[in-house]
Amino acid sequence: MASVELDGIGKRYGSLSVIEGLNLDVRDGELLILVGPSGCGKSTLLRIIAGLESISGGELRIGGRLVNEMAPRDRNIAMVFQSYALYPHKTVAQNMGFSLMLAKRPKAEIERKVKEAADILNLGGLLDRYPKQLSGGQRQRVAMGRAIVRDPEVFLFDEPLSNLDAKLRVQMRAEIKALHERLGTTMIYVTHDQVEAMTMADRIVVLNRGHIEQVGAPLELYDRPANLFVADFIGSPSMNLMPGRVEDDGFRLDGGGIVPLPSGLLPTGRELVLGIRPQHLLPAADDAPAALPVRVLLQEPTGDETFVEFAFGSDHIRAVFRERVVIGSGESFSLAFDPARLHVFDKASGERLSANN
Repeated sequence: MASVELDGIGKRYGSLSVIEGLNLDVRDGELLILVGPSGCGKSTLLRIIAGLESISGGELRIGGRLVNEMAPRDRNIAMVFQSYALYPHKTVAQNMGFSLMLAKRPKAEIERKVKEAADILNLGGLLDRYPKQLSGGQRQRVAMGRAIVRDPEVFLFDEPLSNLDAKLRVQMRAEIKALHERLGTTMIYVTHDQVEAMTMADRIVVLNRGHIEQVGAPLELYDRPANLFVADFIGSPSMNLMPGRVEDDGFRLDGGGIVPLPSGLLPTGRELVLGIRPQHLLPAADDAPAALPVRVLLQEPTGDETFVEFAFGSDHIRAVFRERVVIGSGESFSLAFDPARLHVFDKASGERLSANN
């Protein structure tokens, strides 16, 4: 196990800067997940740690060792790729033990380590098969086994589940989480799937255009996003964000409509953005004193939940109802919310504020 320290890391391709002055400490033994939109730099950052991309500036340490100029094979890391990268002409056992064979380790040691990894990953009955004889989930486990046999200080995962179907992704993320708990090895994991991040990570790093927007535990990012970018990115469906101005009778949206708020909750006259998660909106009772009058645009029943999109003035508001509702497109409706569930952001800077701030 080892910590990973990134101090002022930069990466440029000619005049294009994709990462600049990035600082991050990955704790010994944690499962850290990097998320962000396409092109935000998360895979580039992972490849920098692996040594597959050079560093344009800053210092990178693994286990306290400066590794800026160190070759990938000397960093004692193992990387699991999205494409599995298995040798089609080699068996499962040969694929898993190949790196040890290249290192000229004794045959008995290779067989022992391959068997141990196969037992951990439930591959014991598949060691004589070839990749073409395996399912996608089995191939991914072989790729993980190939990494495990090396006893690395750090595991790196580059979107390892994106080629799997939805059911297999759920199964494999549980297996990776269990693997981390069993091995206790530091893991850095890149994904575009925030459900993976929320369910697996000890901490999440939200990246945007090569810099860090927020680092924290999954529920910390969900409950207290640091800014509008994180609020919009974390959560599915994403948070409703409503820009407007605080007035005496409530919060007047830029798109029209008034959000009723308790007196004194927010400073009158200030331009802000209110956020409310779709899961925190409820059908309002007929006599509710503070309800949003909306119009139904679209509903998507998914079984145990119903996703509904409403029009409120010229704004669209999304809600997720835990109970089934039967409403038709174009119908009038009323939404209720708990003011304690509101998120408040400064309109100009996008930074999070507290109520009454």
